[in-house]
Amino acid sequence: MTMSLDQTSSVLAARKAHNEKLAARADKTRAVWFPWTVLALFLALPALQFVGNYNYVLHLVLFTACYVTMASGWNILGGFTGYISLGHNVFFAIGGYFAGMILARYGISTILLAPLAGVVCAAFGYLIGRVTLKTRGPSFIISSLALVMIARILFDHWSFVGGANGVALPATELPLAWAKLPYYYAFVVLAAFSVWASYKIKHSKFGLGLRAISKDEIKAESAGIDTRTYKVLAFAISGAFVGMAGAIWGEYLTYIRPNIFLLILVSVNMVLMCILGGKGTVAGPVIGAVLIVIFNELFVATLGASEINILATGAVMALALMFFPLGIVGTLARSGRLPRVLNWD
Repeated sequence: MTMSLDQTSSVLAARKAHNEKLAARADKTRAVWFPWTVLALFLALPALQFVGNYNYVLHLVLFTACYVTMASGWNILGGFTGYISLGHNVFFAIGGYFAGMILARYGISTILLAPLAGVVCAAFGYLIGRVTLKTRGPSFIISSLALVMIARILFDHWSFVGGANGVALPATELPLAWAKLPYYYAFVVLAAFSVWASYKIKHSKFGLGLRAISKDEIKAESAGIDTRTYKVLAFAISGAFVGMAGAIWGEYLTYIRPNIFLLILVSVNMVLMCILGGKGTVAGPVIGAVLIVIFNELFVATLGASEINILATGAVMALALMFFPLGIVGTLARSGRLPRVLNWD
């Protein structure tokens, strides 16, 4: 039985009307104003320096924004595509060393070099992804861990970048009260951009393909999706965001060293932030980053920088995932109890 041209047109028109109705319904439940309000508040926050010394507050915000950027970038591969990588801190190191060495030799700020560092990391991500993404599941996770080990050995023994001792970077000449300001704004803007890009990717044809791969890669390939190209591009884009964060982080610390970037804890934090907040959601990595930074600071302040602090953070994570198995945003959305201010999807 075949459909006439008029019947086909009516079906397409009905489908378009249905999609527009769904989009309108989603817009009514999405609080677009909230993230913009939060961004405006953070942009105005440094004004506190006029009435006192709030360097610690600025540090916490820029540190959280750094992790928001990296977690949102990781979420493109690990959340949308479903490939869990524990080796994304390699891009953190590549971005940090690329921009840091140019700063050390030519004096160009890493804030200006961050986009170029992202392009370099995307190129590395594309090449690495062509090899590692031939594997799936546990094999891919192991290959990502191996990538960190290889990078650590290379950077530890590469004399051009100082080996294990690293390279000292020139400090800013701004007064102490305002020394954090360039990096603060750089990380806040970068975090906002990463969240916006994550939203755009999720709602694009490319993002639809990534989510199809996450659900069932074999069926996605049978439906005509070029799964390998999609996966490699997701790997490259996610690496770019992590690399841009690494570029600015090196100058903020005023030195670059392998044990800053290539600690497995850096990658684990990205993964935990996405899992706690809600892997595959737009707001999830943001909520996860904020909560984990708060937990860490609270437990360090009360329990000291010891194994007890790590144990307490792990216990909170375990309890949270018992009640929110899909992450906070994912579980609340599934049960229909997600507040409008957290509905960024």
